[in-house]
Amino acid sequence: MMVDRLSSISNINIKSWHYRIYSFEKLDVYQDALELCVKIYGILVDFPKEEQFDIVRQIKRAMGSVTANLAEGSGRASGKDQAHFTNMAYASVLEAINHFNLALKLQYLSPDTNAQLRLSFDKIINKLNALYKYQVNSLQTLKGKMKKN
Repeated sequence: MMVDRLSSISNINIKSWHYRIYSFEKLDVYQDALELCVKIYGILVDFPKEEQFDIVRQIKRAMGSVTANLAEGSGRASGKDQAHFTNMAYASVLEAINHFNLALKLQYLSPDTNAQLRLSFDKIINKLNALYKYQVNSLQTLKGKMKKN
């Protein structure tokens, strides 16, 4: 396990580390997407080996892009810029849905698994929509927030 290797290399107790939790890590939608990403990685293990560099890779990239865009967007100064990255995260969820539609047609996953995934995707999409609306309607920029402090 990577954590154990790091601990033995540095001789530092990792549990005593205090690091910053960034704003995107506190978002429910980020946490849900990250959890779904882990779940999907588990599902993809059962896909045919010949798909490991095709549809499997595409799904992994699309799902990784959801959380990555939320993270990158959180570092942007204006709500408009943040909303742009939230929109890209939304598009990545749609891309993943497309790939799972194909996987279902190819019988790489069961209809029940697909239905569970679709419910999870719907939950994330709803949260992304709410976040997007908030960001677009937010007139305050990061620069403006910093001036108040």
